[in-house]
Amino acid sequence: MTRNKQKGLLYATTTAFLWGILPIALIGVLVTIDPFTTTFFRFLIAAVILTPALIFKGKLKHRKKYFEKKIILQFSIAGVLLCINYALYIFGLNKTSAEAAQVMMQVAPVCLLLAGVFLFKERFSKMQWLGLLIFISGLIMFFSPRYEDVFTELNTYGSGLMILLAAALTWVFYAVFQKNLLKDFSAQETMVVFYWLGVLFFFPLSTFESLVNLTTFQWLLVIFCGLNTLVAYGSFSEALTHIEASRVSAILATTPLITLVFVQISPVTVLIPEPLTLTVILGAFFVVTGSIITSTAKN
Repeated sequence: MTRNKQKGLLYATTTAFLWGILPIALIGVLVTIDPFTTTFFRFLIAAVILTPALIFKGKLKHRKKYFEKKIILQFSIAGVLLCINYALYIFGLNKTSAEAAQVMMQVAPVCLLLAGVFLFKERFSKMQWLGLLIFISGLIMFFSPRYEDVFTELNTYGSGLMILLAAALTWVFYAVFQKNLLKDFSAQETMVVFYWLGVLFFFPLSTFESLVNLTTFQWLLVIFCGLNTLVAYGSFSEALTHIEASRVSAILATTPLITLVFVQISPVTVLIPEPLTLTVILGAFFVVTGSIITSTAKN
């Protein structure tokens, strides 16, 4: 860790900002092309840009290890999990809203911390358990206007939330596998493999006939989504080299609030904002606060 606090905070803030506005751009594309095709282009753009950049800079230092049987198996499992995560996320987003998607995805880092407790016998402090309680309370408050959609009728919105929850849990399993891969590879070396695996995974599922219906603005959104995938993950990796993971997590926990603000000011007319009642707003703040406390309040 290089311990450059200013750089670390800048990279983490960049990641939070990019992830905060990503669902808004995705919704602008999904009105014309399907989730599989959208995700295919996200992976393709990121892979096509990152691969030559790493080769040119000589950063594929461990490429010979790619062909070891154990490594191939680990990459395959982690890559499939990441692809499933991307697919579930965008399908859930398509059924709910940008704010709902970002709030629900905060379940992922919290569950990853809980996985450390149950799988690796790590300890939670009393403050972390309090943070978890605040987090769960925030989820209940944020989705309280949609209670019937989730627990009674399980309509399109309710099923979308269940899909987003599955996406968050899938990401936890992916993160565990990637953690093992980072013992042998840099973050960029793993991501370039995952991007190409994503291209192969989503290519046969994509339908390209609808691309002719994209407007110029929507094509710009597609390109932005691909660049967002590349830059956000790159900034996330860089942030971890400068500041502690807990600080990075604390900054990334603000992502739902960024989405909440930008949905209100976004020119994308297809957005359907969540009802901003006092309970919903407090719920969003509780989710963010609970996530920050859970990730930072160590023993």
